Amino acid sequence: MRRASARQRRIAALVGSAVVVLFAGLWLAQRVGFDFGLLFGPCGFKQRTGLPCPTCGMTTTVLAFARGAVLTAFYTQPAGAFLCSLLAAAAFFALLTAAFGVYFTIFDRLFAEIRARYWVLGLLVILAAGWAVTFARALAAQT
Repeated sequence: MRRASARQRRIAALVGSAVVVLFAGLWLAQRVGFDFGLLFGPCGFKQRTGLPCPTCGMTTTVLAFARGAVLTAFYTQPAGAFLCSLLAAAAFFALLTAAFGVYFTIFDRLFAEIRARYWVLGLLVILAAGWAVTFARALAAQT
């Protein structure tokens, strides 16, 4: 760890605030009764095949996570809940950096040593694992 520069603190404040505003906005939209179905229609893949697509349940999961129903989020779509957890952890460390000026050098190494293709591959593996869970649940429900 080392002290964060003023620029790093500003960037961290922006990142942390953006994630907090995102989840707070989703929470507030749910509280006032906003219908997210207006933004995201029914899944065409599921309508045609009767089986969930790789991202089925993501909206429900993100909304549950924003409400604080973390276990429900993980049950609904594990990949979405895992990604929301990563966002929450990023916000925590970003706000820690912004507020206290603590810069974690491990993140420099993490982002410098891991190439973008590995990040994409990791994201695809997470999505595939989440899809496997929702797919297995859908097959079990059909029998």
